Parts: sequence; C-alpha cells; structure tokens
Amino acid sequence: MCGESASATTSPSEPHAPPETSPQDPVQEAKHRRAGIIAFAIGAAASLAFFAFFPGLPHVIDWGATLVSLLVGALTRWAWLARTRRKYASAE
Repeated sequence: MCGESASATTSPSEPHAPPETSPQDPVQEAKHRRAGIIAFAIGAAASLAFFAFFPGLPHVIDWGATLVSLLVGALTRWAWLARTRRKYASAE
C-alpha cells in the first residue's frame, strides 16, 4: 500500500515495552515479593494440611489435592498482595 506507514504499536522492528508498573522503591518491591512468597507457602501448606488431616477425607494427597493447594496458595498470595499494596498506597 502506497504511502502508508506502519504504526509504532504494530512495527515488528521495535521491541515490545513491558507493561506499565507503578514506580516503587526497590526495598518495598522486595518486601512485597517476599510477602507474596510467604503467603503462597502458607496457603498451600494449610490446604495440604486440610487434605491430609481433616477427618472423613481419605488421607492421601493425590494430584487433585496438590492442584487445589497450588490454587489456594495462588489465591492467598493474590489476596495478601492486594491488601498490602492497598495499605501501602493509602499510607502515602
């Protein structure tokens, strides 16, 4: 097509920019990352403990229990990070 130029967003020669993130200091970002890891571990461990020790359930950790525990851990991480980021943003 004569006279048409490719837009900057569709140009294959330009690298894709990472998504915009809120500017935070590296120390605070490291604290959020550490808190997320801890929240994930606590959520996953609590869910696995539920499947392992709750009366009435078979005391076998199968793939279903493992996947549910990973999902619970991810949900716990997301909830904790959302809470701490909101708390941090309101403090500023």
